[in-house]
Amino acid sequence: MDLKASAAELGREIGKGRIDPVELTEAFLEAIANHPDSHRIYARTMPERARAEAAAAAHRARNGTRKGPLDGVPVSWKDLFDTAGVATESGSLLLKGRTPVRDAEVLRNAAGAGLVCLGKTHQTELAFSGLGINIRTATPPNAIAPELAPGGSSSGAAVSTALGLAAAGIGSDTGGSVRIPAVWNDLVGLKTASGDLSAIGTVPLAARFDTVGPLCHTVEDAALLYAVLANRPATDLAGASLAGLRVLALEGNSIKPVDDAPVAAFESALSRLSAAGVTIETASLPSVEEAMPLAGVLYTTEAYATWRTEIEANPDAMDPRVLARFRAGAQHSGADFIAAWLKLDALRADYHARTAGFDAVLLPTAPILPPNAQKLIAEDDYFVENNLLALRNTRVGSLMGSAALTLPTGTPHCGIMALVPPERTRLLLRIGAAMERALAA
Repeated sequence: MDLKASAAELGREIGKGRIDPVELTEAFLEAIANHPDSHRIYARTMPERARAEAAAAAHRARNGTRKGPLDGVPVSWKDLFDTAGVATESGSLLLKGRTPVRDAEVLRNAAGAGLVCLGKTHQTELAFSGLGINIRTATPPNAIAPELAPGGSSSGAAVSTALGLAAAGIGSDTGGSVRIPAVWNDLVGLKTASGDLSAIGTVPLAARFDTVGPLCHTVEDAALLYAVLANRPATDLAGASLAGLRVLALEGNSIKPVDDAPVAAFESALSRLSAAGVTIETASLPSVEEAMPLAGVLYTTEAYATWRTEIEANPDAMDPRVLARFRAGAQHSGADFIAAWLKLDALRADYHARTAGFDAVLLPTAPILPPNAQKLIAEDDYFVENNLLALRNTRVGSLMGSAALTLPTGTPHCGIMALVPPERTRLLLRIGAAMERALAA
């Protein structure tokens, strides 16, 4: 069986009786056990739970009582989703041995839909880096070019999926943590809107920006997983079309690509979308340019406030680069933080008003290609510079409170990202399905 098949396709094969969930789960567990870098991808596997869930799914498949299209499909979970009786450490030695008594709510929803939990994947420390480098636990290899950074913070979620060690990975995205590893490993990544999916039982970074989302092979997978995690019916992607679609290709100094490849890939993608009937306009938005500098106040202040006690009790347990990023939050007063949010709220209103006539806003997912992992580990300035660059474009969607979807363009490590208002995630998935077909043409 093809372990790199989409989650939806594996589910269809289970439904047709061509794949047994137990055999599928054993195949994934064997692939994990035999992969030379599995210890860098999975923080811990959960074979007993996976086998029990697979056996129950196989029983339902035989009896014609499957719970849904992904019943029996094995997936991985970022190590910040609580798992009952199994350590959940959010990639940090500060949380070593932290063992919850209940599953996260989204994991309970997934289990209720019959998905099989393979285990917990590595991530960056407390989810506060976009590069995927973690010198305290493990850094997964990039699935396309192992010497490059995998992207973070949902690094293991992406790599487990891209290498066929899970049918999909469930991650989180605060400023780009689903989208960067997705684009750098040529996957589809969905950033949901804040509050769209439950964060109960999820280790926080900055709760006002934290979101849950899947990393997967196709938009169909993203739609099905989104439905499972939300415990609601799946979006109907049938008949999704680009005909008559009007989009804004976002420009501006704050998102201008640095490397040539993302520029060329984005322009090529726009050309294919135009040929498929999309009307594309180009503009720079002042609200975006003014919002970008607020990230330094908003993210670091909330992140440090959330973790200050644990950090200052044992700062040597952390990568000094990540520690410094957290401690930057101590530089801002409460008045600074509130003022930044007031300004961002006004800028969000202006942004959504200016983009209301468009079906989506498009921009390159990342302005840079994945840097060399060893150089990131060895050179502090290189790490800091590239971490800020990696998250620059994805931060637009986070600051504006948008739902976002990144799709591969056909150029390795280069993606195109679509943004929509937070209440239009289901529309985003239909737009994404039509975009996916046009980009594959």
